[in-house]
Amino acid sequence: MKFIKLYESFEDIDSICEKYDIDNYTINSDGTVDVDDNVNLTSKKLTKLPLKFGNVTGYFNCGYNNLISLEGCPQSVSGTFNCSYNKLTTLKDCPQSVSGTFNCSYNKLTSLEFCPQSVANFDCISNMLKTLEFCPQSVGGYLDCQHNQLTTLEFFPKSTGGYFDFGYNQIKDMYGFPEFFYSEIYYNDNPVEEILELFETKFDNRLGKVIDLLNEYGVIQKDGKLVILDRLEEVFHTLNMKVPEIDLEDYKVF
Repeated sequence: MKFIKLYESFEDIDSICEKYDIDNYTINSDGTVDVDDNVNLTSKKLTKLPLKFGNVTGYFNCGYNNLISLEGCPQSVSGTFNCSYNKLTTLKDCPQSVSGTFNCSYNKLTSLEFCPQSVANFDCISNMLKTLEFCPQSVGGYLDCQHNQLTTLEFFPKSTGGYFDFGYNQIKDMYGFPEFFYSEIYYNDNPVEEILELFETKFDNRLGKVIDLLNEYGVIQKDGKLVILDRLEEVFHTLNMKVPEIDLEDYKVF
């Protein structure tokens, strides 16, 4: 019995499911496979997915492979979707409905185009992203985009409820960062909320400029042990900001 181009027969699909320990599945008339369970394809040395999936009610993990394409990914995943540690340059064909965490970290992505628009958590650590454009607009929990090439927070999700970590990027301003965001924020492992309070610029777009000018003016030197006071004051005068009271007891001041 001939059955679409992907497979010669239903038996081929059965054998593939057996090979990858995929249980509780249904073969649809179009050759897609629905799975009422988890799908674990991690660390299988895959260069492409072995099946064309439809809907998966558990998690779907195809991380730690050599995938360059997500062709064959499920249309919807009720749990976590994990495609981390591959060689992806695009998220084309990724699921459009993910109820759990969406993890595309440690790839070669330059764009978040094709992402689902609503997820529980979003992790895109260690890619080559310069913008959050196409990022999910609703993130129920955390958003982690460390170790990319972001220069701005424009296109930040309209709704998010967990911690946000944008450390190890090249952020120069806070444009696009919503005023309603009150959860934990981290930048280079430091809670940005504390930095914002310290500089009296809570949810102020000038935060990134403060950070930028601190570096540009060489305010902190000798591995963080020396503070050049007049340069510190110049940073805030440049931005027309009040110089905050800062405890420099642990620093040498020049």
